[in-house]
Amino acid sequence: MSDENSDPVASSLSGSTDLYDVAEWDPRSTLDRLSIRVHALLHASRKWLLVGLGVVLFVAQLAFAGLLVIRQPSLGILAALSAVPALAIVGYLWYGDPTIREPVETMAVVFVLSILFASFAALVNTVLQPLFQLVPVVGMALFFFVVVGPIEETVKWLGIRVGAFSRIESVVDGVVYGAVAGLGFATIENALYIAQGYTRAMSMQDGTPLIAAVQTATSRAFVGPGHVLYSSFAGYYLGLAKFNPENKGPIVVKGLLLAAFIHAVYNTSVTYLPQLVPWNVVTFVGFVVLFDGVVGYFLYRKLARYKRLYHRTEASGHVDSTPSGETESTDA
Repeated sequence: MSDENSDPVASSLSGSTDLYDVAEWDPRSTLDRLSIRVHALLHASRKWLLVGLGVVLFVAQLAFAGLLVIRQPSLGILAALSAVPALAIVGYLWYGDPTIREPVETMAVVFVLSILFASFAALVNTVLQPLFQLVPVVGMALFFFVVVGPIEETVKWLGIRVGAFSRIESVVDGVVYGAVAGLGFATIENALYIAQGYTRAMSMQDGTPLIAAVQTATSRAFVGPGHVLYSSFAGYYLGLAKFNPENKGPIVVKGLLLAAFIHAVYNTSVTYLPQLVPWNVVTFVGFVVLFDGVVGYFLYRKLARYKRLYHRTEASGHVDSTPSGETESTDA
């Protein structure tokens, strides 16, 4: 019976006939050795190639917004302030991590990578949105579920995978890094919307571009926490996947599908609800708080269960309970 992992020629003739470049292979020629070196280089630099592409797209797409922020520092301040609610959630998740808290340096790497990789989503969204707008009534809903949710959650997930996967030492570490990725994405997205609101008001020459920017920043402050919560789910399942390698792929996909679905439901709701019910600032804020509250509650339940079980193992002496940056007391 032939080995299913072997070519039939190799199974029959290996060892008795030279099958180099026919059914077997080993480095013999200069080209063979060059191929090995190129493969090793590509394998070692694949992360940097991804980062480099992100930098190129980031600069190409966001150069104008960056120059505008330099000329109008107040826009940068507004963008930073609009990210404060999202930052508060990240701080809560980081501080509440029952295991060793994640290093700030690694979180900073994930934050920067998620900002860079956001350019991938911006490019895809810009190219594909006009196609979905041709579909009557449900076009934008399809756009959110097929493109925006999956693409944006995937690029945030990439920030975790590239920047922090090796530093995940427990399932809940993935939640923290997922939250940081969401914070980075929300920060750059807020900055773009604020810059767009400012330039749009300037083009209308109504004399209130800064007021328009403040209004945009205020609304975006309520949107940012959503990004943190969505990608926290994807991060949770990435952490779960790391410690269940036999089912790694499906677990990662489950996390991305869940994050993308919640994201798409939110976008679809805030797009279509104003057409069905009276919609104003109060209604918008109320809906966002309710939606994020429900999503946050389900995330909290997952974390609470993990924390409860962690403390049980901690009490039995099976884990090191010393928080990051602290040493155990030697007092009697």
